[in-house]
Amino acid sequence: MSGSSNTPAVVLLSGGLDSATLAWQARADGYAVHALSFDYGQRHRVELEAADRVARAVGAAAHRTIRIDMGGGTGSSLTDIDQAVPDYAPGEAAIPSTYVPARNLTFLSFALGWAELLKATRIYIGVNAVDYSGYPDCRPAFIEKFQELANIATAADHPFEIHAPLLHLTKAEIIRTGQALGVDYGLTVSCYRADEQGRACGRCDSCHYRQQGFRDAGVTDPTRYA
Repeated sequence: MSGSSNTPAVVLLSGGLDSATLAWQARADGYAVHALSFDYGQRHRVELEAADRVARAVGAAAHRTIRIDMGGGTGSSLTDIDQAVPDYAPGEAAIPSTYVPARNLTFLSFALGWAELLKATRIYIGVNAVDYSGYPDCRPAFIEKFQELANIATAADHPFEIHAPLLHLTKAEIIRTGQALGVDYGLTVSCYRADEQGRACGRCDSCHYRQQGFRDAGVTDPTRYA
């Protein structure tokens, strides 16, 4: 299903490569992009500046950044300052230290509330099950079950679709899709240890998958590295 330029869709926008592709895809699908970002205590808060850049570049009808406390106590190296984000290491634990419990569940819940207010039927989320970093809330089963929940959890008189167009794409396929849509990946920040200028470390899980994706896609990597 496609919308018209006046039909709203809520797009979860982190400021990274995948969510930027998602925003351009929503626009290409004919929707008015209502971008939703979260300041949840992540150490790489510079990604929120990237989200602002992406929202402006895609011509979002609105962009909200919601502040929630998912900080200390999650056990995640993305939010607990007493843990270091590790370098990428193949063959490590199935669920990495950067996993934040219930993050996508929380984000989708806020997105659903905004979608209901907007009378939007579609929510875009950039989860990926092919070369993702091992997060359980990026699995197809999670998306399917949340969509079932969404359709009994509100007072809306229409069904909701949790749309995850990147779910079964490799990182290289996502990049090629974004190129075809005109995404400027130089606007984005993916690194879990990016510095205050948005420069990437080049060594964490997220940097590894991003670098590999550009190599496999045969596309020049515009990332700025520290």
